[in-house]
Amino acid sequence: MSSHIHLVSFLINSPINHTVLSWAQPGDNRLQALHDIGLWQDLARTLERGKFDGIFFADTPGAFDRYRDSHEDAVRYGVCWPSLDPVVLLSALAASTTHLGLAATMSTSSYQPWTVVRQLGTIDYLSGGRVGWNIVTGHLRGEHRALGLQQLDHDRRYDRADEYMKVCYGLWDSIREGAIVADRETGIYADPGKVRRFGFEGEYFHCDTVGPVPPSPQGRPVLFQAGSSGRGQRFAVSHADVVFSIQPNLAGMKRFMGNLRDAADAVGVKAPGVSFGIQPILGGTEEEAKRKLNDLIEKLPIDACLARLSGTMGVDFAGMDLDQPLAEVETQASQGLMKAFSNIEGDRPLTLREVAIRWGLAVGKPQIVGTPEQVADEMERIWRETGCHGYNVTPTVMPSSVEDFVDQVVPILQRKGVYRSEYAGTTFRENLGL
Repeated sequence: MSSHIHLVSFLINSPINHTVLSWAQPGDNRLQALHDIGLWQDLARTLERGKFDGIFFADTPGAFDRYRDSHEDAVRYGVCWPSLDPVVLLSALAASTTHLGLAATMSTSSYQPWTVVRQLGTIDYLSGGRVGWNIVTGHLRGEHRALGLQQLDHDRRYDRADEYMKVCYGLWDSIREGAIVADRETGIYADPGKVRRFGFEGEYFHCDTVGPVPPSPQGRPVLFQAGSSGRGQRFAVSHADVVFSIQPNLAGMKRFMGNLRDAADAVGVKAPGVSFGIQPILGGTEEEAKRKLNDLIEKLPIDACLARLSGTMGVDFAGMDLDQPLAEVETQASQGLMKAFSNIEGDRPLTLREVAIRWGLAVGKPQIVGTPEQVADEMERIWRETGCHGYNVTPTVMPSSVEDFVDQVVPILQRKGVYRSEYAGTTFRENLGL
């Protein structure tokens, strides 16, 4: 377990973060933020004031189009559409902060390894080592349709991703320490003996070049991964610095931690730290916080929730009985999430309607509802009982829910001695305790 709770803000560069129709909530500024980069910079500075490790962007490269075999409900309600590029946004946030880590999702289906290494490496180098990469294998049908790609089955995507990472490691490692000389007198910029040409011929990828970007002070971007199936966890323990996980409750979190340790033991490595997704909802009283949650739920269009759920799970839920328990359905998309939410232990089975609502609220992340003291207490309890690294915290209304958390919950965690008062270093890797 880490020495203190680590926090990352979990966002999307779209009309919503993870709460469907949040853009329509009174006071929400997401509609303006879509065309005002200054609002994103203000948010990043707020997170830095709250000593967050970083800001972490999910991504939906292609529109959700699984529900009713159509994109219309996702477009109608602004469910992650339009989907603006988060990597482009990182550059502006790097310029407006000094410590905050900057992580973005880039799919191994959408990008070539060299492109990922170059784009993220450029921002990492310019920011002094503050970049992270959330590695996803690209299970969304809309992404494959947008790019004209063949959609591989679940396990084969991970096989391909393992090879993908070999290329990335080769490119990162091709430039050794001290390679950049930059001697004005001799006119020598770099020592060719310390810049190794990397050649690779695999089943999926071919590469013959040198690394495009010198290493930053943290060496390479921090690697996040969210594999939750058996095959996904094997990939995660092999590559991730931090594993991100969505689990419906404390029992699911504990079970995930055990499974991840087993996966790490099987390949002979130490299990990486885990950051669990949560959605705090604050109120001056517990009753006020519950009213805020109920208000969010009442405004969720069920078709929008199902469009989001269908896209993530890779199953068209149109026409299914909403009030029957969600049955585990075979899917080539997110198998781990399907299993987690159709087999909840210690609780009655959730109906399809209940799971859809959870997806509309926060893509299945559990809500921690109450006063700032209650939220801080519950975060500490989960951290201690699971031994997790920390949390990916997703807001509801922007920016007020972020500001309220920073101003009201963070000071309590600091007084408890379970959260930092100052940054540990200057790089993302240092501040994450890696």
